[in-house]
Amino acid sequence: MPDLAIIIVNYNTCDLLRDCLQSIRDSQYHPYTIETCVVDNNSTDDSVKIVRQEFPEVHVIINQENYGFAQANNQGLRHFGFEYGGKDLPCYAMLLNPDTKLMQHSLATMLNFMDTTPQAGVTGPKLILPDGSLDLACRRSFPTPTVSFYRLMGLAKLFPKHPTFAQYNMTHVDPDMLIEVDSVVGACMMVRGKTIEETGLLDERYFMYGEDLDWAFRIKQNGWHVFYNPLATVFHVKRAASRHSRKAKLEFYRRNHYANTTPWWLHYFVLSGIYLKWGLTYLVS
Repeated sequence: MPDLAIIIVNYNTCDLLRDCLQSIRDSQYHPYTIETCVVDNNSTDDSVKIVRQEFPEVHVIINQENYGFAQANNQGLRHFGFEYGGKDLPCYAMLLNPDTKLMQHSLATMLNFMDTTPQAGVTGPKLILPDGSLDLACRRSFPTPTVSFYRLMGLAKLFPKHPTFAQYNMTHVDPDMLIEVDSVVGACMMVRGKTIEETGLLDERYFMYGEDLDWAFRIKQNGWHVFYNPLATVFHVKRAASRHSRKAKLEFYRRNHYANTTPWWLHYFVLSGIYLKWGLTYLVS
């Protein structure tokens, strides 16, 4: 078994997928071994053809329908044996979006960090958007009722350097600082194999958005730590970022991680605010 198992869930992103797989092929990760699995969610473009013809070293799982992000990633994790246990499991697994491109040393940097930080269950890199800005989702606090309240009221945007109001996207923290966080983003998320064995796979009740937050929540409940490591840089072509962020918070919150311990009035305020902002985003887009 490889040291690192990379799982890429794809849906109609053949050109981006080609670039992503090429960046893995071009990466330097000595002395580690890696294997990659692409799980295709019933794409209608040339995604599967490209992988088979240009990247024969990559294993492909072809779905006859779109199973969503969590279930498809779990298919890849099961392919490498994570749900079934055993002595020959990969040391680490990485969830990687097809719209990412690794820098040459990104994998080696992340793997070395995990090897030298035994308490780390998860690490994520610094994600850079096409315009050169930071993808704010790459380091997050959990959207508790108070954190969500500050964001919905616009306080996070108004005071981006405030350690209380700007907690969710942590804009008050230097983006070049290695820090422990609540969650990194599933677009590029390296998880220790032992952590997966103890925590379980992704929650398949999430079709898309929020499953990475949920996984990080459960991982931290098991005593593991989550780190943002800016020494590793990955490029991320990301569409409708604000829309995705709101839906992620909504899906995470709806799974009752905090709803059962939140006063009813605050619970409905948070849900109503997220639904309203999410709906307005679609109306004006």
